[in-house]
Amino acid sequence: MKTTTTTLVLFTAVFALVSCSSKTVEKPVMEGTLETVDMGHHPPTVKLADPEQNAGHIGRKPRRISVAQLRESILTTTGRQWSQINNLAATLGQADYALTVSESTEVNLVFAKFLEDGAREVCLATATADLNKAAPDRVLYPDVTVTNRDFTMMSDDAIKANLAYLAIRFWGQPFSDAERDSWASTFKTVAARAKTINKPEQAWGAMCIAFMTDPRFATY
Repeated sequence: MKTTTTTLVLFTAVFALVSCSSKTVEKPVMEGTLETVDMGHHPPTVKLADPEQNAGHIGRKPRRISVAQLRESILTTTGRQWSQINNLAATLGQADYALTVSESTEVNLVFAKFLEDGAREVCLATATADLNKAAPDRVLYPDVTVTNRDFTMMSDDAIKANLAYLAIRFWGQPFSDAERDSWASTFKTVAARAKTINKPEQAWGAMCIAFMTDPRFATY
């Protein structure tokens, strides 16, 4: 009888233990902010470029537009196309899919040199054509009212207003006030020189070249 009683007690205890372990245990409700668990897997850290080694930029280096984008930008801003751009496309970085299969968009001296050549061609041609157009139809100075081709007669406000227009046209971004004053001073010097040599087209033509060869025209 004692053995039977002992067995029954053990059986009851085991049954109770199994029953308790089979019940679903509800997780307590967590309140507050969840903390990130460090699993030991960290992506490689990419350091920001040193501004002194990156043309004053923090982060990635500026990227240059492609040759196709350059072609469209020149046409949009000046209304005419650089005659040599197709001949120089490979030199400027366009892929030929024979020797190179990816376009180079590095900002280098070769690209800058040829872009300056192209800017001189299209800008001076555009400025010369503008001399014979009425105010609304001119490309480089549509709202300038000077009719005697003497741009030294322009007021400071008129010069700054047209330079602000060109900044948006060529770069898609405005000047700062200090920068606009500096460019206005440069224009006055250029306009005086153009008057001296009797080449009025060089006044705004030279500014067009400056806008087109500025890094903001061909990089982003």
